[in-house]
Amino acid sequence: MSRRRHGDENDGGQEHKRRRTSEPIEIEDRLESLICRVGEKSTSSLESNLEGLAGVLEADLPNYKNKILRILCTVARLLPEKLTVYTTLVGLLNARNYNFGGEFVEAMIRQLKETLKNNLYNEAVYLVRFLSDLVNCHVIAAPSMVAMFENFISVTQEEDVPQVRSDWFVYVVLSCLPWVGKELYEKKDVEMDRLLSQIEGYLKRRVKTHVPMLQVWTAEKPHPQEEYLDCLWAQIQKLKKDRWQERHILRPYIAFDSVLCEALQHNLPPFTPPGHMPDAQYPMPCVVFRMFDYTDAPEGPVMPGSHSVERFVIEENLHCIIKTHWKERKTCAAQLLSYPGKNKIPLNYHIVEVIFGELFQLPAPPHLDVMYTTLLIELCKLQPGSLPQVLAQATEMLYMRLDTMNTTCIDRLINWFSHHLSNFQFRWSWDDWSDCLTMDLEKPKPKFVKEVLEKCMRLSYHQRIVDIVPPTFTALIPAEPTFIYKYSDESISSLPGYTVAVTVGNAIKNRASNEEILTILKEVPNPNQEDDDDEGESFNPLKIDVFLQTLLHLAAKSFSHSFSALGKFHEILKMLTDSDEGKLHILRVVYEVWRNHPQMTAVLVDKMIRTQIVDCAAVANWLFSQDMAHEFTRLFVWEILHSTIRKMDKHVQKIQKELEEAKDKLEKQQHKRRDSGDDEDMEKNSEDEEGQLEEQIERLQEKVESAQSEQKNLFLVIFQRFIMLLTEHLVRCETGSVDINTPWYKNCIERLQQIFLMHHVTIQQYMGTLENLLFTAELDHHILAVYQQFCALQL
Repeated sequence: MSRRRHGDENDGGQEHKRRRTSEPIEIEDRLESLICRVGEKSTSSLESNLEGLAGVLEADLPNYKNKILRILCTVARLLPEKLTVYTTLVGLLNARNYNFGGEFVEAMIRQLKETLKNNLYNEAVYLVRFLSDLVNCHVIAAPSMVAMFENFISVTQEEDVPQVRSDWFVYVVLSCLPWVGKELYEKKDVEMDRLLSQIEGYLKRRVKTHVPMLQVWTAEKPHPQEEYLDCLWAQIQKLKKDRWQERHILRPYIAFDSVLCEALQHNLPPFTPPGHMPDAQYPMPCVVFRMFDYTDAPEGPVMPGSHSVERFVIEENLHCIIKTHWKERKTCAAQLLSYPGKNKIPLNYHIVEVIFGELFQLPAPPHLDVMYTTLLIELCKLQPGSLPQVLAQATEMLYMRLDTMNTTCIDRLINWFSHHLSNFQFRWSWDDWSDCLTMDLEKPKPKFVKEVLEKCMRLSYHQRIVDIVPPTFTALIPAEPTFIYKYSDESISSLPGYTVAVTVGNAIKNRASNEEILTILKEVPNPNQEDDDDEGESFNPLKIDVFLQTLLHLAAKSFSHSFSALGKFHEILKMLTDSDEGKLHILRVVYEVWRNHPQMTAVLVDKMIRTQIVDCAAVANWLFSQDMAHEFTRLFVWEILHSTIRKMDKHVQKIQKELEEAKDKLEKQQHKRRDSGDDEDMEKNSEDEEGQLEEQIERLQEKVESAQSEQKNLFLVIFQRFIMLLTEHLVRCETGSVDINTPWYKNCIERLQQIFLMHHVTIQQYMGTLENLLFTAELDHHILAVYQQFCALQL
């Protein structure tokens, strides 16, 4: 844990600078280092280290009490994987100094209130769990902990609050019970039974419409994909049945029982959960990812069952380690592999399952996708004799289950697997997957292999891919990424526009000006116009064809050449794409010439949006058009669409930020004027500046409204096109009495889900419009179900 992590939170910058040179700072740094490193590998036992550290901290309490309090509160929140180590330390300090124990409990409650106020719900879970474990260390009295839990569960009786709010408070209580359930039951069994029965009642009446949208697999076999609260409830029920005996949590406080049981305990101050606020952002529900069971790890220790509480504790701790160390892949891998109690469990299987669980988490993984790739590579390096085999087994399982896997998760699997292969010379036993060669190419398995090879080519080159896969896989190897120029051959000189294309090519090579090129382009006949039509400048697709094909052909050498060409002839391109048809046609031309190079298509479209040659709605219309129907299920199409939506988001956010800054500036200016008193010159200047700022704010306000309108229109275009395509398919199947569940339908309906999930924050702003215009009650229930699942996520 870096030193800055505490420093940033707790020390004002100036104070920190001032004290840097003085003696106490060295002692404070030493205290921080000692506290953060306790519980790591050491020649002494954990118990003796804790006892020694408690002695050191006790001696320093008179001078550094506030600093020690702050560090302990921070590690409770940020190092949850060492929870019991720190609760034991606090227990030992409380036994030696009762007042310090009381102050620590008060500081923790203050911090808990603060984290809830700031929507830091994951950190709040760790704080409550820490407090509950202090019951085991005789710091907090059991009855007051039960009272706090009762207050948490009372939230389930609130009316007109989102379900996710009640879910969170129930989850907090249930997730503490593996640590403290036994102690609370021994002291307050009647109250605990009442508490659990209230939870059971709540779980039975919960709405679970959202679950299908969050499941990695649609099939319940071989492992059910359970909703997180249902799974945790089953684990707690089993724990209760086993008389609260769990065998996996490290409990260093047991060694100090004789000391701790003599200590005086503190009562928690009454804690009322803060009321629901409209801007509260509660954690989304999730589905527990299951990939392995005890039959998959035949050698060595047995894997705990999916409903044993040990499985929850192990997974929770591994998630915590990743959360703490994800920015440092080497440290993260080493920490995962040195997990306490690793000899009692098949650790490699647990690690691989947890990493894939995070990578496939919907709507989005907790960290960057690429982090999981680098972490798995690091783990393979540290455990070359065992981890690669487990990873290969997992990959094989994922391939076997592709038919029922969520399309968004398949995308992430393609990106991970291709990146992983690129780090290991693209070695893989491709022949094991030869079953995909006899299937329809639209089915998930051949599609997956084709997309993986396409991504591998991006990370390598075409011939390398041809060399690494068996000759039998030829049908799945991507085409060579060459440029397709329709005016390349003299034999087709009769083609309309050929002679002008040659002239334009020579003009570009000879560095002709934009005016000269536009003059040449005037010679291009317009296929949309009759000979006697003198309308002048209507949309001319042939003109776009001739110019853009020739320009991109001359710049086809690299991305940089192509970007430079678009920049240099930006003015001409803007003139050619003045109309909506022009924007659509320019995208068609880019695809025509680069159809064998999806990556080039994607980056050129991206560049054209940035330089405003085309707009976001045009890109959406093009992707859903008949011209792209044969590519509709390809991954690159959806990468372009998501990138386009993100561009629109950034554009809106940028203008909103400018508007906020202008408003802040105006407010400061008004304060300044009020404070300046009677100085007339100053007041006149201030009034002038305020007038300018007010004009600027008005302009920005209009820009924000215009950008939001454009953004709303983009989503309306996308969802309208989805509805049209899906409705046509459903009607066609119904008329022909054919099963609707084709590979195309699965892909399309899951892409619709993907748009909702990946852009949920933005889409929420336009829910009213979507419901009134598109997702009405008359819509086919297959399509409407996706919208209802999405709405249920927010409830």
